[in-house]
Amino acid sequence: MKHDLKAMIMAAGVGSRLDPLTQLVPKPLVPIANKPVMDILLEYLAKIGVRSVISNTHYLADQIIARYSNNSFGINFNYIKEDTLSGTAGGLKKCQYFFDEGEDFIVLSGDGVSNVDLLRGLQVHKSSNAIATIGIKQIPKNEVSHFGVVVTDSDGFITEFQEKPAVQDAKSNYINTGIYIFNYKIFDYIPKDTFYDFAKNVFPKLLKERQINTFEITEYWSDIGTLAQYQQSVQDLFNNDYTFNHAPIVKTSDGAYISASVLPMSVKFIGNTTIGCGCIIGKNVTLENCIIWDNVTIEDNITIKDCIIASNSVIKRDLTAQIIGLNCEITGETVNL
Repeated sequence: MKHDLKAMIMAAGVGSRLDPLTQLVPKPLVPIANKPVMDILLEYLAKIGVRSVISNTHYLADQIIARYSNNSFGINFNYIKEDTLSGTAGGLKKCQYFFDEGEDFIVLSGDGVSNVDLLRGLQVHKSSNAIATIGIKQIPKNEVSHFGVVVTDSDGFITEFQEKPAVQDAKSNYINTGIYIFNYKIFDYIPKDTFYDFAKNVFPKLLKERQINTFEITEYWSDIGTLAQYQQSVQDLFNNDYTFNHAPIVKTSDGAYISASVLPMSVKFIGNTTIGCGCIIGKNVTLENCIIWDNVTIEDNITIKDCIIASNSVIKRDLTAQIIGLNCEITGETVNL
């Protein structure tokens, strides 16, 4: 593998389906086990030999730039700021200067977690001489209506895309994971200063030329595009479906937790819960399948079940199946921002 392998992480989106969590935090900085998803991606890229990464940024861009401009991953982090969103392919086009003519590179979404073997994907890509190679994942047929479905020929080249087809219309149960390996020639298919999308604008052209190859992802893959998927991705971590470096999982009689805060002995855990830094958890608190971000205060004798509580919030009553945004105070029946 070449030493100068480069990658792009797409990090411009608003992440509106994660509202209210993303009102003040960009989606790539949403944490899993107290580690932002983009940290997880950069750690993995560094592990496989990537030394230079670029991101297109837009929504709350300064938070991303501040976190990664000087990082401890051994990654030379570069970025562009998009004043207006220019689509998935349009964002890549603005980063063309970063990549080397003739070279292959990786493009990842800033909201995906996976233990995919990207080096194997690169080998498949190089041997195929395709301009684009897409990581695809087999899923249960009854879930295809939530994803972009791909149909391939016997050599693994894509012959057709179906965008969120009805189950009965789906010609395959393989989906596009948004994990891409491109050759520099991809830029010939993307015009400058134009809103341009991979799925709608670029891939149809490449399809006609039989230039989109695939590699199957048999390892874990998920994105945190919705609140339900975010919660499931945290549960999957506890189930050991995928791994990355995080604080140890502590098992209790009725559950397990990952915590970056000191906890009273009287806290009871049911199911799987993560707790961020600087949290103050009261006595006799019960936490069941919760995601608690940094600097959250929970008063004594409170039970919280199936909740996500974002940073700097104060909880003064029981909660069930609630999503609490940043800087909230929950008291009685009211939410004070």
